[in-house]
Amino acid sequence: MSHEKYQNAIEKLHECMAACNHCYDACLQEDDVKMMAQCIRMDRECADICAFLEKSLSSGSPFVSELAEACAKICEACGEECNKHDHDHCQKCAEACFNCAEECRKLVS
Repeated sequence: MSHEKYQNAIEKLHECMAACNHCYDACLQEDDVKMMAQCIRMDRECADICAFLEKSLSSGSPFVSELAEACAKICEACGEECNKHDHDHCQKCAEACFNCAEECRKLVS
C-alpha cells in the first residue's frame, strides 16, 4: 500500500492540520481578533492543504511531489506568521508547521 511508505508524512500533516485548526479557533477567542486576521487566514489555508495532501498520500495520487511542494511553502508561510505572535497556540502551531514543511520537502522529487 502506498500510504505505508508515507506514514511519517501523514503523521506530520495530521499534526499540523490539528495545530492549525486549534490555532485558528484560539485566535478567534483573542481580544484583538482583527490583529489575528492574517494568522487565522494562514491557519485555514495550511489546515486545508495539509488535509488534502494527507488524503492524496493515502490514495496514491500521482501528484505527490507537486502537492508536497505547495504544502511545504504554505506550511512555512503559516509558521512564519504564527511566529509573529506570542500566544502559546501560535507558537505550537508554528512548530508543527515548520516540522510539516520539513517532512513535505522530503516528498518533493
